[in-house]
Amino acid sequence: MKKLIAIVDDEEDILNLVSLHLTRAGYNTESFIDSSSFFSFLEQNLPDLVILDLMLPDADGFEVCKHLKKDEKLANIPIIMLTARDEESDKVLGLELGADDYVTKPFSARELVARVKAVLRRQGTKEPELKTDIIKIKDTIVMDLNKYEVFVNGKKIDLTPTEFKIMQLLASRKGWVFSRNQILDYLWKEEKYVLDRTIDVHIRNLREKLGESAKFIKSVRGIGYKLEEW
Repeated sequence: MKKLIAIVDDEEDILNLVSLHLTRAGYNTESFIDSSSFFSFLEQNLPDLVILDLMLPDADGFEVCKHLKKDEKLANIPIIMLTARDEESDKVLGLELGADDYVTKPFSARELVARVKAVLRRQGTKEPELKTDIIKIKDTIVMDLNKYEVFVNGKKIDLTPTEFKIMQLLASRKGWVFSRNQILDYLWKEEKYVLDRTIDVHIRNLREKLGESAKFIKSVRGIGYKLEEW
């Protein structure tokens, strides 16, 4: 079956251009000029990927992204942000909220299609093989890899998909030091706009959510991070 791409942008020219090129590339598309029509669509449909403008007439794209990532039914839908806002802080925030890519206007339609293919390809790749679908860290942290859930002292905490993947990677080899480049490569390969400090931002947010259990994530100065149970 063809993949379904939802395009959310208040510029009709952009909607038509992106839809045309994605259709030519073999995808089905649905276009929306605001967030309300998009959310109405989501009540009965689940797209395979969302291309999301940040400046919508009825909502901020960051808030739309945050809403999607907090909804258990929608959280795993990959998001590509497409916007004229090219400030570094906006890009970092978009990635921090769980977006899978960030494309600035003006853009190449061919490049956007390539990025869509890359994100969908990553979505279909397997996670690191682990001996169990449940990972326990000192009987304090429990990770359920099937449900994408993390519990600290029995209380569920909400992680973004990126934070969950970082946690899973570190837990896959306890005591193993992963460099920032290794973590970036695992998350996004070379198919995504990234900054050196992007990983540090995600780690900081992950530690805040883990509370006292953040002590298990160790910083290795000048290299990266590791997870230790002592």
